[in-house]
Amino acid sequence: MTKAISIRLDEQVLRELEALSKATERSRTFLINEAIKTYMAEYGDYRVALDRLLDKDDELISSSELRSRLGL
Repeated sequence: MTKAISIRLDEQVLRELEALSKATERSRTFLINEAIKTYMAEYGDYRVALDRLLDKDDELISSSELRSRLGL
Protein backbone atom coordinates (compact mmCIF):
# COMPACT_ATOMS: atom_id res chain seq x y z
CA MET A 1 0.00 0.00 0.00
CA THR A 2 1.29 3.45 -0.83
CA LYS A 3 0.58 6.68 1.00
CA ALA A 4 0.81 10.22 -0.30
CA ILE A 5 3.00 12.81 1.39
CA SER A 6 3.85 16.41 0.60
CA ILE A 7 7.42 17.72 0.42
CA ARG A 8 9.08 21.00 -0.44
CA LEU A 9 12.13 20.97 -2.69
CA ASP A 10 14.58 23.68 -3.62
CA GLU A 11 13.91 24.91 -7.15
CA GLN A 12 17.28 23.60 -8.37
CA VAL A 13 16.62 20.13 -6.93
CA LEU A 14 13.21 20.11 -8.56
CA ARG A 15 14.69 21.10 -11.93
CA GLU A 16 17.26 18.32 -11.65
CA LEU A 17 14.53 15.86 -10.65
CA GLU A 18 12.42 16.88 -13.65
CA ALA A 19 15.39 16.51 -16.00
CA LEU A 20 16.27 13.08 -14.62
CA SER A 21 12.65 12.02 -14.80
CA LYS A 22 12.47 12.92 -18.48
CA ALA A 23 15.87 11.43 -19.31
CA THR A 24 15.08 8.10 -17.63
CA GLU A 25 11.38 8.06 -18.50
CA ARG A 26 10.62 7.44 -14.83
CA SER A 27 8.16 9.32 -12.67
CA ARG A 28 9.31 11.80 -10.06
CA THR A 29 7.59 9.61 -7.48
CA PHE A 30 9.64 6.59 -8.55
CA LEU A 31 12.92 8.54 -8.41
CA ILE A 32 12.16 10.07 -5.02
CA ASN A 33 11.13 6.68 -3.63
CA GLU A 34 14.34 5.05 -4.90
CA ALA A 35 16.46 7.90 -3.55
CA ILE A 36 14.90 7.59 -0.10
CA LYS A 37 15.36 3.79 -0.07
CA THR A 38 19.02 4.18 -1.04
CA TYR A 39 19.61 6.88 1.54
CA MET A 40 18.00 4.84 4.31
CA ALA A 41 20.06 1.72 3.48
CA GLU A 42 23.31 3.69 3.33
CA TYR A 43 22.51 5.66 6.48
CA GLY A 44 21.70 2.42 8.29
CA ASP A 45 25.10 1.00 7.30
CA TYR A 46 26.77 4.24 8.36
CA ARG A 47 25.09 4.16 11.78
CA VAL A 48 26.13 0.54 12.39
CA ALA A 49 29.73 1.34 11.43
CA LEU A 50 29.78 4.48 13.57
CA ASP A 51 28.26 2.70 16.56
CA ARG A 52 30.86 -0.06 16.27
CA LEU A 53 33.67 2.47 15.91
CA LEU A 54 32.55 4.32 19.02
CA ASP A 55 32.03 1.15 21.07
CA LYS A 56 34.93 1.21 23.53
CA ASP A 57 34.37 -2.48 24.37
CA ASP A 58 34.68 -3.61 20.72
CA GLU A 59 38.04 -5.26 20.08
CA LEU A 60 40.15 -3.66 17.35
CA ILE A 61 42.44 -5.90 15.34
CA SER A 62 44.80 -5.29 12.44
CA SER A 63 44.06 -6.49 8.93
CA SER A 64 46.86 -9.07 9.21
CA GLU A 65 45.31 -10.41 12.43
CA LEU A 66 41.93 -10.62 10.71
CA ARG A 67 43.43 -12.57 7.80
CA SER A 68 45.15 -14.87 10.27
CA ARG A 69 41.92 -15.51 12.16
CA LEU A 70 40.14 -16.25 8.89
CA GLY A 71 42.91 -18.59 7.78
CA LEU A 72 43.83 -16.50 4.74
